[in-house]
Amino acid sequence: MIKALTIDATELIKTLITEKENLCLYGYPSEQWEVNLPAEEVPPELPEPALGINFARDGMQEKDWLSLVAVHSDAWLLAVAFYFGARFGFDKADRKRLFNMINDLPTIFEVVTGATKKQTKEKSSRGSESQPKYSKAAASKDEVEDGMEDEDDEEHGETLCGACGENYAADEFWICCDICEKWFHGKCVKITPARAEHIKQYKCPSCSNKRARP
Repeated sequence: MIKALTIDATELIKTLITEKENLCLYGYPSEQWEVNLPAEEVPPELPEPALGINFARDGMQEKDWLSLVAVHSDAWLLAVAFYFGARFGFDKADRKRLFNMINDLPTIFEVVTGATKKQTKEKSSRGSESQPKYSKAAASKDEVEDGMEDEDDEEHGETLCGACGENYAADEFWICCDICEKWFHGKCVKITPARAEHIKQYKCPSCSNKRARP
């Protein structure tokens, strides 16, 4: 679908027939796509996608139209993902893991609009100024009594350890890999708070192994 809305965008627009308002964009595992009428038999339990990608296309700028199709594609893919999560009885931890796995990838809308490139540039511009990514233990009792909020809790509350898969906890030391940007328990990757203070760029075991291969 990303290919259709970016690399093949011109070809996609040429395939649309304005007289037919219910055309749908189909993406396949083979990285191929096609524009066709809705399937006659769609499993009734699946979330219903928005029909008619060419609706109002003639009254919109090409970029805006592609962005609109991308948004509807994202909405449907997320709906299907969480539908199967509910159907197969995912518990709270499983749902968090599913959401984090999805959130590790850019949305179709972000790719189509170029938002991911902007984020990459912003990160690179802050490169030399950024500090090692690690999270210390929870705030002291005095800070809690004074009503100070623990920023680490807010930022990492939904985070899972890239090694053991367990949830973030404020009373544990965590560190983030500067390559893959995944968070890890310090104990899982054998990094202590004192050692983290002297690390300019942390690489998790997986990323270190990748760099070490010939």
